[in-house]
Amino acid sequence: MRLSAPIYHLKRKAKRLSREGGIPLHDALDRVAATEGFPAWSILAAKAAAVTPASKLFPQFRPGDLVLVGARPGQGKTLMSLELAVEAMKCGQRAAFFSLEYTVRDVMDRLRAIGVDPAQFGQLFEIDCSDAISADYVVKQMAASPRGTFVVIDYLQLLDQRRETPDLTVQVRALKSFARNKGLIIVFISQIDRSYNPTVKPCPDLDDIRLPNPLDLTLFDKTCFINNAEIQFRAAS
Repeated sequence: MRLSAPIYHLKRKAKRLSREGGIPLHDALDRVAATEGFPAWSILAAKAAAVTPASKLFPQFRPGDLVLVGARPGQGKTLMSLELAVEAMKCGQRAAFFSLEYTVRDVMDRLRAIGVDPAQFGQLFEIDCSDAISADYVVKQMAASPRGTFVVIDYLQLLDQRRETPDLTVQVRALKSFARNKGLIIVFISQIDRSYNPTVKPCPDLDDIRLPNPLDLTLFDKTCFINNAEIQFRAAS
């Protein structure tokens, strides 16, 4: 099943249609579903939940992987990372979301936006929005985590903001070593440089990562770039 946009974009479209057209949200959702070729939103949502990009991507990750998920603002990189964390928890693995960008409530709201009740996974999921987040901090917090734990760091460039923390390359190297030693999967959400031009290439790539300071991008084992519902996944050769 291929939708014209991710389901959360379609929900936003329906909300806008409801507001601007003065119609109930359920009617707006059904109208959006009709444009995608479905008789009702409930059928579209059920089909979308059955097979998601994250459900296809997650089996390609292995314990010890360092992964980069990159996109321009509003393209779904945070939601994709959360969807991947949900896939991990569906398999019984723990997941952690470290954010220097969002509050706990923000993260909870984004989970609900992809149709996930945060309570359903209980103690499998933790959210940490401390201002102290750095490579050392993550290592300390995850020291007792079991093999296969899925860790998201939101986001790469913010690890490079404070003068008292090591250079970004040093931090990423430390987390790569930690991931391999502990058998964790660590995902970095990343910003894309403003110079990226979608008319030139459909998805950004490593050349488009915004880097105020140098970083050895070969440290990442796998990458996932998103733009306008197109997803490009690559594993390091």
